[in-house]
Amino acid sequence: MFMGEYLHTIDNKGRLIFPAKFREDLGEKFIATKGLDNCLFVYSPEEWAILENKLKQLPLAKPEARAFVRFFFAGAAELEADKQGRVLLPANLREHAKLDKDVVVIGVSTRIEIWGKEAWDEYNAKIGPEVATIAENLVDLGI
Repeated sequence: MFMGEYLHTIDNKGRLIFPAKFREDLGEKFIATKGLDNCLFVYSPEEWAILENKLKQLPLAKPEARAFVRFFFAGAAELEADKQGRVLLPANLREHAKLDKDVVVIGVSTRIEIWGKEAWDEYNAKIGPEVATIAENLVDLGI
C-alpha cells in the first residue's frame, strides 16, 4: 500500500527521484499515465493489470468508455528507475500534469500520484474545507 506525501524536484533532464519506499513496492518497472485532476497516476504492474482488466469490461459502444480508455492507455508509459532512483518522466506526461521543477509525490493506496507543487497546494486549499462534508456524504458507502 502506498501512503505519504513527499516533496521532490525534477531535474533539467526530466528525471524525478521516487521515494525509496515507493520504489521498493513498485518493483523494477512500473506504469505511469495521465491521471485525473491534472496529475499523473503511477501503478505497479500488478495494479495496472487489475485496472486494465476492469477497463476491458467497459462497453465499447459508449463514447465515454472509449474516450476514457483512450485517455488512460494512450498516455501510459512503462518506466524504470536508474541506480540512483531517478525516473525519466516522458515529456507528454510532464506536460499533462504541468510538472516543471517542484513536485509532490503522494501515496494513494494502490497507486502513486505525482502533482506539480502549486497544483497540489491549490487542490488542498480547495478541498481542505470540504473534507468534512465529503466524509458525511461517504457514510452511505460504509466509510
